[in-house]
Amino acid sequence: MPKFLTKRWHGYHLVALFALSVIFVGMISYFDWVIGLVSFLPLILVLFLVIKVEVAFRDDFKKYVTTLSHRVKKVGDEALMEMPIGIILYDEEYRIEWTNPFMSACIGEDSFVGNTLNHISSDLIPLIKGEEKEEHIKLNKRYYRVHLKREERLLYFFDVTEASEIEQQYYEEQVVLGIIYLDNYEEVTQGMDDQVRTNINSQVTQVLNQWAVEHGIFLKRSSSEKFFAVFNQQILKELEKTKFSLLDEVRELTSKQNIPITLSIGVGSGSMELPELGQLAQSSLDLALGRGGDQVAIKQLDGKVKFYGGKTNPIEKRTRVRARVISHALRELILDSDQVIIMGHKRPDMDAIGASIGILKVAQANERDGFIVFNKNEKESSVHKLIEEVERDEKLWQSFIDPEEALEQATPNTLLVVVDTHKPSMVIEEKLVHRLDRVVVIDHHRRGEEFIQDPVLVYMEPYASSTAELVTELLEYQPKKLKMNMLEATALLAGITVDTKSFTLRTGSRTFDAASYLRAHGADTILVQKILREELDDFITRAKLIENSSIYREGIAIAKGHPNHPYDQVLIAQAADTLLSMSGVIASFVISSRNDGKIGISARSLGEINVQVIMEGLNGGGHLTNAATQLANSTIEEAEEQLKFVIDQYLEELEGGEE
Repeated sequence: MPKFLTKRWHGYHLVALFALSVIFVGMISYFDWVIGLVSFLPLILVLFLVIKVEVAFRDDFKKYVTTLSHRVKKVGDEALMEMPIGIILYDEEYRIEWTNPFMSACIGEDSFVGNTLNHISSDLIPLIKGEEKEEHIKLNKRYYRVHLKREERLLYFFDVTEASEIEQQYYEEQVVLGIIYLDNYEEVTQGMDDQVRTNINSQVTQVLNQWAVEHGIFLKRSSSEKFFAVFNQQILKELEKTKFSLLDEVRELTSKQNIPITLSIGVGSGSMELPELGQLAQSSLDLALGRGGDQVAIKQLDGKVKFYGGKTNPIEKRTRVRARVISHALRELILDSDQVIIMGHKRPDMDAIGASIGILKVAQANERDGFIVFNKNEKESSVHKLIEEVERDEKLWQSFIDPEEALEQATPNTLLVVVDTHKPSMVIEEKLVHRLDRVVVIDHHRRGEEFIQDPVLVYMEPYASSTAELVTELLEYQPKKLKMNMLEATALLAGITVDTKSFTLRTGSRTFDAASYLRAHGADTILVQKILREELDDFITRAKLIENSSIYREGIAIAKGHPNHPYDQVLIAQAADTLLSMSGVIASFVISSRNDGKIGISARSLGEINVQVIMEGLNGGGHLTNAATQLANSTIEEAEEQLKFVIDQYLEELEGGEE
């Protein structure tokens, strides 16, 4: 206890003694004033002592406060100048007015007063202008947590390097699961000699094991065509830097022996729960396979997906086992339903209409009513001749209903079949997808991140030329109670013809088998040509669009429409097709404004350049040789700059992979 407090305590005792003395003298004086007067002398002595103690207390207290203030000021100065906390005062124009020595040590400069805060970090001024009070920045290889006092125009810098390093280490050591699948392994090796199969198996396994050892990955084979890989985030980061060169190694190895075996890898990351990681990995693998294989899909807990590879065209499956299985499963679902509603994508093309009519026939063959969702007020120019033919067939036209009718007609036991798309945002009536629990997806496009949630059946084959081809194969395994009429078979054949550019692109043996089946069931090739015949005005408009074209990189042609002249999306696509037919052009891109105010880009390729990957860089998608995208809030010039940037990026990666 401080001395002045001890004196204060003694003073309290003296005051109490003085009070008691006054009372005692008063009582004595009441009975005898002479004795009281004598007793008053000690009382004066006690009062003197009380006053002396009080004066001493005040002097000591004043001295103590002075000393304490000096010490507090000294401690404050030392804290301000020597504590390991950076301090910056700035003015209204974000210029540095004062810093403490620790801040100078952080920056590595003696004085930077007068400079703007950008001299330290470009993140500081946005922090002040924003609503947050804290930000993490990096200065000279160390991490700092910046705390802002806006009213005082004051910034505190707390060194959190150790905590950040621990956090980074924690993140890098998080477990990542991968599932590696050998595409087409069973099918390709089915008819091989045992020795040849064993040799291929051994070579592929050796490449995988060497890859695992080099990167510190635990690899375990679970079946003849599937492996499990366990690693961490740091290893995943290293693999991403190599863009999973393992895909190229396996492809080159097998291609030398004329065996089309490639790898698909599904990776799950971002979760501490192993079952959840496993689900993410399996979902990623399904996504990679749905996009045609020969690629890596990395799915995180927040739903974000990264893709690597996918530069080759999907390999056609020679067996029809899957088609038969899907056809039988579809039949069971139809039999368990009271009706079938079929829906394609917005602004349906020939493939979507043809596939819808094919599924309608599947429903009728199983004695169920079927209805095709079609907006009769928005007939696409590319299909209006087919629709005119359908309108002449009264029975078939009765099966076409508006989206509003479909919503009213839908029941809990209705089966919805979505054809030629798998994205809920692209269907004609998205409310149907969310209202009905039983949804089937049939599509030939590479699978994207957006996908219809929890479908009961999915039939996606990116190798197929068109959805009409897939539906035709499904029809072959349905009951033969009802035969297709000429118009129904022709509609399916027209869908295949358009998507293959008259059997010149993306055609396999099964494409011709499907066409042969349709021809045998009455498809009229002359009617197909009539349906696909082009108007003279459209031809002239397309020619004007192609007129404004140029070669950007070797073999890459880019055409631009007039900014004030919107074009139909179908016409933009046709212009890209025409441009691709020119000598020396291996890939074509057509950019134009559309009627809906967006900028449309259609891309075509002969196969050397993967336009699907390029369009995905602009939030689009499609196939290796046929893709597109739409850009909102953009101009044709801005869209062209973005396209050229993505093309350059793609070609640089391609050249890097070849090296």
